[in-house]
Amino acid sequence: MSLADLKEDEVQPKADREPYRPWSYDLAGTDLYIPRLKDGSQRWFAAVTRTGSQEQHARILIMAENPKAKTWEMVSTVDVDEPEKLPNVVLDKDGYATAFNAFSTPVTELRSAVGDNFATGGKETGKSVFAPTETSRRQIRVHDETVRKFGPRGTTRFAVAETEFADSYALKTTTGALVMFSHTHTQHDVVTASGLRIVPEKQDRAWLGTSPSPAFTYTFTCSDVAAVPSTPDPSSLLGYGCRRTDAEATGQSTAAGR
Repeated sequence: MSLADLKEDEVQPKADREPYRPWSYDLAGTDLYIPRLKDGSQRWFAAVTRTGSQEQHARILIMAENPKAKTWEMVSTVDVDEPEKLPNVVLDKDGYATAFNAFSTPVTELRSAVGDNFATGGKETGKSVFAPTETSRRQIRVHDETVRKFGPRGTTRFAVAETEFADSYALKTTTGALVMFSHTHTQHDVVTASGLRIVPEKQDRAWLGTSPSPAFTYTFTCSDVAAVPSTPDPSSLLGYGCRRTDAEATGQSTAAGR
C-alpha cells in the first residue's frame, strides 16, 4: 500500500475501507538481478517475482540504497501484463547483471511516449515509440474512456507533468535493455455549462474534501517498465501502475465568461 493509498483510505468510513494485507513474496519464485556498479554510484538491484502455474503473474521490484539513511528502500514496483514478453537479463560469469545509465537508454523518449498515450491516446508519439502491447492498450483505453465520461456536460484533458522521480533503472538483456522509470501526468476535469459542478468521488476526498467545483485537476505518479530493443524497432511497454498523489480545484468552467 502506497502513501497515497493510505491517505485516501483514512478519509473513508471504516465500512468502506479495504482491509490491509501485508505484501509478501516467495523467494523460491523470485529472480534477483544485482548489477555491477562503479564506485560512488547509487546501489540498487532488481527482483522479478512470479506466482501462478497455469496463468503466470510477474512483478518487478526495484530496491535502492538511501545514501543518507544507509537503508534499502523499495522505490518502484510494477506488475507485468504479459510476463512471457519479459526479455532475459544478461548475467556475467559471476552471476552479476549489467546496468545501463540513464544516458544510454531512451528514457526521455519513453516517458514522453507514455505521457502521449494518456494525453492523446498515443496519436502523436505513443503508437510509434511503442509496439502494440496490453500495457499500451490499457493506457490508451484510460484516455479514450475518461475523456468521454461526462458526455456533453464536461470535458477531460490529460497532460504530461514534470516528473517527480527522475531516476531510472536499466538492465542489459539478450535483446537490448529492460528499463524501469517513472512518469507524472495530470487530468483536468471541467464542466461545460454554468451552474454545473463536479462532486468529488470517494478516492478524491482526501485531497479535495466534499465541496463540489466546476473544475478539478488531479495529479498521478506512475511507474512504468519497458523492453527496449538494440535494433531500431519500437519498444514494448510491459507494465505500469499509477496512484493519485494530488488533486485541487482549479480554473473555471469552459462556459465561464460567455
